[in-house]
Amino acid sequence: MSYFNAVTIYLDKRVLRLLFLGFSSGLPILLIFSTLSLWLKSAGLDRSTITLFSWAGLAYGFKFIWAPLIDRIPVPFISKIFGHRKSWLLITQLCIMCILILISFIDPIKNILLLTLLIILLGFTSANQDIIIDAYRIESAPDNLQTALSAMYVIGYRIGMIVAGAGSLYFVFILGGDENDYNSKPWQTAYLFMAIFQSLGLFTTLLSPEPKVEKNILDNNNEKLRLLLIFFIGLGGFIITFINFPSFHFENVLSKGLNSFIKISSAVACSLILFWVTTRLKIIKSNIVNDTFFLPFKQFTKKYGQITIILILLIVCYRIADIVMGVVANLFYSDMGYNLKEIATYSKFWGLIATISGGVIGGIISVKIGVNFTLLIGAILAASSNILFALISSMEPNSVILVSVITADNLSAGLASTAFVAFLGSLTDTKFTATQYAFFTSIMLVVPKLMSGYSGTLVDMFGYHDFFIITAIIGIPAIILNILLIKISYKNG
Repeated sequence: MSYFNAVTIYLDKRVLRLLFLGFSSGLPILLIFSTLSLWLKSAGLDRSTITLFSWAGLAYGFKFIWAPLIDRIPVPFISKIFGHRKSWLLITQLCIMCILILISFIDPIKNILLLTLLIILLGFTSANQDIIIDAYRIESAPDNLQTALSAMYVIGYRIGMIVAGAGSLYFVFILGGDENDYNSKPWQTAYLFMAIFQSLGLFTTLLSPEPKVEKNILDNNNEKLRLLLIFFIGLGGFIITFINFPSFHFENVLSKGLNSFIKISSAVACSLILFWVTTRLKIIKSNIVNDTFFLPFKQFTKKYGQITIILILLIVCYRIADIVMGVVANLFYSDMGYNLKEIATYSKFWGLIATISGGVIGGIISVKIGVNFTLLIGAILAASSNILFALISSMEPNSVILVSVITADNLSAGLASTAFVAFLGSLTDTKFTATQYAFFTSIMLVVPKLMSGYSGTLVDMFGYHDFFIITAIIGIPAIILNILLIKISYKNG
């Protein structure tokens, strides 16, 4: 394909549609992470408590658990009108809007518990939206458009993040939220505006066609109810195990992280055991459970054989450096002495331009030299950009240098994300789109999310300079795995 054709492919309406759906996916995430972090910091919460809120994003890491239900169970009545994918997406987007509106009436100082609950629900519904949009993207166009769809999705996703990041900070600044005395009203108003912006995804969904892909829908109402029953039994087991897991107090941050991993793994294991027990008790037919929850993963391992473990490890490692560093980025800018308006301008406005450029470049490069090589370039750039942050952390605040580093970081992130989304899509079988893609993105996020929950503690222990160096080092395994995958691909022809 020529460079001209690689560029003009972005004008296809199926590609342009993903710009708006990507925006809808990207909007909620910063309202859970960095924007919320600045709000909580303004309210007087300590850094370690603030970064613990990033665990609300663990829903992104475990969405593969309920993704099979989205693949198999239609939304009553609505699916007959709008179609399977569209009906799930409409319901989810409405829920996100309602949660954002509720958050806009809460002051974290007065009701931190209710805010915590709503942020957790926002993480769950936002993860649910990602499941459906990812499936819609893969099902709505042929393979030759998937790289362009991925690039446009990433661009829209980043624009959504910018609106939720820079946009909300501008609103807060204009309404007086940058004053020394804490005022919850500007922050609440910003979240209300975000609910309004979220409606853009809702209207896009209404105007979009349902993908014409054959789906393995479960039509029997009795079987659907039984499937939902065992799912909630498994979910209940997960929650009970997680809440009642023995509490150990560790001073070492690595021990804390290992304990959290064991805690979550135990909860997942409890769910799987309950699934097995329900089939043995014949509450539901074993073939329904197998086809819904296990067949998609069996198909994946059968298809890729011996390289399955390499693919899984690459997916797990690829985004660690970016995600762990990103949780404290706004706190870093704030501690460097920049105000909300400056953070919004430097980090979000120029970051948006760089990300869009990186996304388009990543899409074009992927078409010309292949996704695997583009992935390798992205992995190298991601680790390198974190070293740049380590360098400026030892300097006096300088706006020009900061903008340059932020631009380089977002350019590499846009390029890497486009290639990575296309890579994950290429691994997916359309018979199990939502389930497999949700599994890939879940394992991509679960380890980084666990680690990012302790990012504030790491900064307190080592300082920003050493923290950024650490995040660069943990990006090295992704580079090694990518090189190994390229060698295997060449060997197999």
